Amino acid sequence: MQEPTAKRLQQTSVQAKVAEELRQMIITGELAPRSSLSEMALSETFGVSRTPIREALKQLQIEGLVEVRPRVGTFVAVPSRRELTELFQMKELLEGAAARLLAFRGNVPELATLEANMRAADDAVRDGDTDRYASLVQEFHDLIVSGADNGKLEAHYRTLMNQLAYARLVRTSLSRPGRLNASDSEHHRVLGLIVAKDGDGAERVMREHVRLSHQALMAGIDERRGEELL
Repeated sequence: MQEPTAKRLQQTSVQAKVAEELRQMIITGELAPRSSLSEMALSETFGVSRTPIREALKQLQIEGLVEVRPRVGTFVAVPSRRELTELFQMKELLEGAAARLLAFRGNVPELATLEANMRAADDAVRDGDTDRYASLVQEFHDLIVSGADNGKLEAHYRTLMNQLAYARLVRTSLSRPGRLNASDSEHHRVLGLIVAKDGDGAERVMREHVRLSHQALMAGIDERRGEELL
């Protein structure tokens, strides 16, 4: 009985590793939206059988990262406008709650890290380094969520951010004229309210910031689609 159990555990480990690598490839954009995901090609890429590939794709389908079209194929999922709106509504709720909880915690280590993040972000904005700033945006939001010290909230947030593939989207949002400076200013306001232990204010301003980011994103998407039609 021990050998079959060990084999199952090994298969589960391989599946989890494949799923995590595919997840990161989708989130970062290494696998482009709408890309075809062939079990055979992925099996060769990862050097494993098709079984863990198939199971990993099933897991990513549950997470909303992969779309399976019967008799057509498996593809990197692309959220619809409605789905993006719904995901950003959830992002607003979760990040607003996180900012509120962090403000109530007082002087915790995450605040020093957030302040260092803001200094680096200011430098990136001054240098016009959008890629650097985009990475710091993700770190800023991650720090607020982890600083809320609520495991359930953080777990839901991680799943949400995977579905959004936020690493790709944030650059589209920041491509809008003036958005880089505006985003940095909004972060300063959020952090200032957290440091002041103003939970109500921190939640309100964080939610406003997420709404403005969503508006910039949708405008950027519309602009790119318009360019494709020209």
